[in-house]
Amino acid sequence: QAQLVESGGGLVQAGGSLRLSCTASARIVGNYAMAWFRRAPGKDREFVAGVSRNNNATSYADSAKGRFTLSRDNTHYNTMYLQLNILTPGDTGDYYCGGNRYEVKPAPARYSRWGPGTQVTIAS
Repeated sequence: QAQLVESGGGLVQAGGSLRLSCTASARIVGNYAMAWFRRAPGKDREFVAGVSRNNNATSYADSAKGRFTLSRDNTHYNTMYLQLNILTPGDTGDYYCGGNRYEVKPAPARYSRWGPGTQVTIAS
């Protein structure tokens, strides 16, 4: 079974940036709808951004629009990125990438592939 692994998390000051990566062990990133989710302390996993399987159309949660950018490596189809800018303490949480065989959906239950997550902490 293809595995997803996130990396790039860390501790940064408010206003800073991070670039998260999601690497797949097989050519899954180009064949699945992919998305980033995050789980803030004490909260449920929530959708952050996603990219469609077929046409690279991206979608973002309102909280991510204008600050975060999702991109996919269309050469090797095994890596997806999330550029996080203008970070605030409200962005703190564990960030996960997920794969959905069909289309981008905001519900985590629609995703059959998950990575273990990478932790992002924003200091005020």
